[in-house]
Amino acid sequence: MDDQNRNLLLAIVLSSLVMLAWMIFFPPPQPPLEDQLPPPAASSASAPAEGVATPPGAPTPAGPAENPSPAVQDSASAALSTAPRIGIETPEVTGSLSLLGGRIDDLKLKSYRETLDPGSGLVTLLRPADQPKPYYILHGWVPAGNLPLEQMPGPLTEWELESGNLLTPETPVVLRWNNGKGLIFRRTLKVDDKYMFTVTQSVENTTENPVQLAPYGIIVRQGKPDTSGFFILHEGVVGLADGTLQELSYSDIPDLDVVPLERTPAEVTDVQESGWIGFTDKYWMTTLIPEKGIPFQSVVKYLPGTAENEIYQAETRLPVMTVPPGQTAGTTTRLFAGAKEWETIRDYQNRQGVDRFIDSIDWGWFYFLTKPIFWLLHNLNGLIGNMGWAIIALTITLKAILFPLAYKSYVSMAKMKELQPQMEKIKEEAGNDRQKMQRLMMELYKKEKVNPASGCLPILLQIPIFFSLYKVIFVTIELRHAPWISWIRDLSAPDPSSILNLFGLLPFDPPASGILAIFSIGILPILLGISMWLQQKLNPAPTDPTQATIMAWMPWVFMFMLGQFPSGLVLYWITNNVITFIQQYLIMRSHGHKPDVLGNILRGLRREKPEKPEAE
Repeated sequence: MDDQNRNLLLAIVLSSLVMLAWMIFFPPPQPPLEDQLPPPAASSASAPAEGVATPPGAPTPAGPAENPSPAVQDSASAALSTAPRIGIETPEVTGSLSLLGGRIDDLKLKSYRETLDPGSGLVTLLRPADQPKPYYILHGWVPAGNLPLEQMPGPLTEWELESGNLLTPETPVVLRWNNGKGLIFRRTLKVDDKYMFTVTQSVENTTENPVQLAPYGIIVRQGKPDTSGFFILHEGVVGLADGTLQELSYSDIPDLDVVPLERTPAEVTDVQESGWIGFTDKYWMTTLIPEKGIPFQSVVKYLPGTAENEIYQAETRLPVMTVPPGQTAGTTTRLFAGAKEWETIRDYQNRQGVDRFIDSIDWGWFYFLTKPIFWLLHNLNGLIGNMGWAIIALTITLKAILFPLAYKSYVSMAKMKELQPQMEKIKEEAGNDRQKMQRLMMELYKKEKVNPASGCLPILLQIPIFFSLYKVIFVTIELRHAPWISWIRDLSAPDPSSILNLFGLLPFDPPASGILAIFSIGILPILLGISMWLQQKLNPAPTDPTQATIMAWMPWVFMFMLGQFPSGLVLYWITNNVITFIQQYLIMRSHGHKPDVLGNILRGLRREKPEKPEAE
């Protein structure tokens, strides 16, 4: 086995092992199951009332941390279902907020649908507590000093509408509640044309004594959310505390230590200057963002229960405020509730001062590659107007950047071809003396200034780029439901065509699971296998039968391995193979070696023994 083929085989086997490990630990995504959970009897409206935030310096409200009784839950659900609502309407979201607790609990995203079907429902981000899997946001106050808890507005407080009847970017809404004891609470809600809400809470003290109280914000998720279950993707709590990014998966939240003041599993982080906290899904996110410069506590909390009514909470607890008699005091926080669009989130970071908000997108360990790759892909898509062609343009750009390294490698491979007659003579001269053969080979390499290992470099360079691009395609919402041509309507999903029904010519759908599903590969994976096979034909088949067999099977193994990967990634790999083929062919010809690609293909089809290459 000559050194060139040995190195090529080594590189391919290494790539195969990496790909195999990737398939095992990071299998391609399965379509999400429809949510078939029945509406829970519990209302998450009551649970946060008893486990409400404890701001710095304020006592823990009385009452157990566990969920309320079924009777209380049913009463809260009934009250929520009949409570008045105020509509929310912007270019990007539609929904409503409930006057019961003043909660933002009904939000749909106008630009995104559940499936590719234009008639499918809008993506639902927030749900009220009387629906399955409630997901909502509460704001409020907790007392400090001698104020009783019942004088504070809570999750079941019935607010009245003071001004505004529809929350839009042009028309804010003001809610009002008088506790009957001399304190008048107001909540002003604003929203921009994207996904950012501004919540201003104030309290007017009409008593003769100063009062102390502290504001809070809570994001509540009842029932464990459905996730993709991928190690490659973080879903759960995401936050920033004074420049430190924090991530906590849903499965880890119940295992948090029980904090004494919380009396339930929780994690409390003191933030001095700036930060934010919330829940992130694959494409969507809710985040509480206090004002910069105001210290607060960032809290993750878990309230145990059944699978339907266990509660996950993310909280911000602001410092205690003292309101003198006859005066008004308040605070303003922001709430992001929407899609994790790179451009939108970057704008909130760069123009509105939300520190490192772009890192709420899970760029992974290879962020130094994924961030610039996505930036380039995003801008190419903006120029071209089609994400599929943008992926092809990205591949061409990456190949151009790496061309100097590839050029050296391909030149070395061409020189190795020229040296093959001399290498064959060395093998004949050395016979079975392996040490002598290696010594003579090294002398030849040194004399001709050839590096036999450099041929592996182009393949090895593709591995981190491949993984980074896979991360970008899998994680970023810009690839979701992005079409390319004809049958490729979603580059973040596998090729939907199948060889089993002759790519749609036969009137049946290919199996989605089982043994036959393994062979249900589409047009793009088949083109991938062909492109790898053609690339192999640049070189004569190895003389060693075992090596020749492995090399012959390698393209088709990759074809099936990548068959269920996102079609955008397969498109990248095909483009990369075609460009590599052209580059290598032209460089080898420029150095006197003329690969007989057609001859190698015909000999392979006839199963003839390949001829020894000759240098020209």
